Amino acid sequence: MSGDIRFMSELFRIIGGALRLDVDRVRNYTNFLAEKLDAEGEGPTAARLRKLLQETDHQLRPAGITSARALPVDAESRFPLIERSRPKAADEPSIVLEDGQLATVAEFISVAKSQGQIEAAGVRASLSMLMYGPPGTGKSRLARHIATELGLELLVARLDGLISSFLGSTSKNIRALFEFAAQTPCVLFLDEFDAIAKLRGDTQEHGELKRVVNSFIQNLDSLGQQTIVLAATNHDELLDRAVWRRFAYRLRLTPPSSPLRLKLWEEFLPTAVPFRKKELSVLVDLSEGFTGADIQEAALRLRRKQITSKTEDVALGDAFEALRNLAVGDGDAHRRPLAEVRDRAPQEIAAALRARNERLYSAEILGRLLSVSKATAHRWATTRATVHG
Repeated sequence: MSGDIRFMSELFRIIGGALRLDVDRVRNYTNFLAEKLDAEGEGPTAARLRKLLQETDHQLRPAGITSARALPVDAESRFPLIERSRPKAADEPSIVLEDGQLATVAEFISVAKSQGQIEAAGVRASLSMLMYGPPGTGKSRLARHIATELGLELLVARLDGLISSFLGSTSKNIRALFEFAAQTPCVLFLDEFDAIAKLRGDTQEHGELKRVVNSFIQNLDSLGQQTIVLAATNHDELLDRAVWRRFAYRLRLTPPSSPLRLKLWEEFLPTAVPFRKKELSVLVDLSEGFTGADIQEAALRLRRKQITSKTEDVALGDAFEALRNLAVGDGDAHRRPLAEVRDRAPQEIAAALRARNERLYSAEILGRLLSVSKATAHRWATTRATVHG
């Protein structure tokens, strides 16, 4: 390992912890370095590090004190401020993103894996990413994917839970959160980021809350460039400009395009549902504007129907109804075409879908969607079309 710069980030953290007399950081990052050495085929060196930790355990801390740190909790509610997990590739579904989004994620992961080399070259390896977009577009799923790819523990902090009725306690919660994250190799995921990172100039907010936001930014800065920080928000318009500057990578997540919706349907649909290529094309078109989470929920509804009805037969109309149900809600106008037809009579739905794509929405398909005969569907579609024409 002599002269090897791949592990400089861990070495810097171990040295920094030692200089600050921070035993937990020294121990956690030494163990993490041993794991990385094992993965690189440096088993003997990893074993020497672990043996060194064991031999010096009594010197690093007084007897009777363990190295395990309790999760930080809110002083009032005693609820943990962090959810701790270690995602495994076998348990995580694949991520489905547009090419440009995948490229950004791949670059971020590559930088995180190569931070030692990058810093040795005198370049800052910024390891922070802000993900923003509508709910259900895969921000939490992407955070788990990144933690899995890096082989790191995932610390999820939902910032709406950090806010205490006493703003002084909120500042303490924020400090405890970042102090804990600094102790161990991890991906820190700040969910519901807009809850704390609001515009400091908002005149409707109390002055103390503005100081809380400033405190949050200071704590974020204190983590340094080596800490991997992900943040997610559904309301990017609420974020302070100073907050945006803290994130070198910014990833906008949007409802999936047509090719991605096809991939999502193929991934989430029960394997026993024998939808043909044209039927999948119909589902792709009907789910325009839906998020990946919406498509997953619709597919789960079909699976539940299979189980409760004790049959493998699931009709295209069942999928149509599942999507119609999901199209109802606040801010659903982007879910075309279902947002436009969900409350109409079946005759009007047939005509609207036929007008949308006459080739795709044949009388046979319309009949299966609306649970009527092919002749009835044809009459509805052509009659309405004639009237509107």
